[in-house]
Amino acid sequence: MENNDERTTTRWVPMPPTYFWAAVAVMVAVHFLCPGIRGVVPTPWNWIGGAVLLVAGLALAWVPELHFKKAGTEVKPFRDSSRLVTAGLYRFSRHPMYLGMVVALVGAFVVLGSLTPVFIIPAFVVALTVRFVVPEERGLERQFGDEYEAYKRRVRRWI
Repeated sequence: MENNDERTTTRWVPMPPTYFWAAVAVMVAVHFLCPGIRGVVPTPWNWIGGAVLLVAGLALAWVPELHFKKAGTEVKPFRDSSRLVTAGLYRFSRHPMYLGMVVALVGAFVVLGSLTPVFIIPAFVVALTVRFVVPEERGLERQFGDEYEAYKRRVRRWI
């Protein structure tokens, strides 16, 4: 007998932070397994600059969540929002959380200091764009119509 209730048919879908931490892990692995050119950013600047970028990126990825909570709307991808959030960091980027993750990955690249991990960053951007950004924007267009279209004209996707 087949059971079709939602609990058995719903599958786990990795959310953006999972992609981020996987990208960090791949960057570290690539750094140690095939580092290519080392010393792209000399010590101690790799630690200082990388730490600044990592902290800034993680803050940029986290702070927008506060805007969602303040607005009383859903933060998770693919769930309907009760309001379109356009305040705070959303005045400058339609996806500041994702932008923060990218900045943090640049920080990880700088800390590692070898060239080959940098190639993970554009792959991460493409994965986020295909898996989350484009579908989310389509959903927001359907849900908020002209309001979202006007927002898109005012604010760039990334920066």
